[in-house]
Order: sequence, then C-alpha cells, then structure tokens
Amino acid sequence: MIRNAQEFGAAIAQARKSLGLTQRELALAINSGERFIVDLEAGKATAQLGKALAAARAVGLRLDMN
Repeated sequence: MIRNAQEFGAAIAQARKSLGLTQRELALAINSGERFIVDLEAGKATAQLGKALAAARAVGLRLDMN
C-alpha cells in the first residue's frame, strides 16, 4: 500500500528502472517535462495528480482501492 508521496515516487522510480526507462523517456511517454518526473520520484507533493497517474500507468503500476 502506498501511503504518501515519497512511497508513490519510490514506486514510480523502481518500476521505471525495471523497465529500463530513463526519467526523460518516461517524461516523453506521458507528454511531460523531465523535471516533473524528477520531482515526482523525489516524493515532492504535487497538485498534478493527472500527470502522476499517467506516469504510474506508463510504468505498469496499478492503484487499487480496497
């Protein structure tokens, strides 16, 4: 379970690396800037939930509500 922005960012980074993607490649895949990916993976709180969820989908993370 992901409980905060830091854990979410770490999960994105781990999944991205396992796919062999750079931060730049992930940014391009979701039509975002590389700075956003850097900040997201660092756990910076952001109001850009849509981009954060797009990044999660792009690296295959599934977020379930149980």
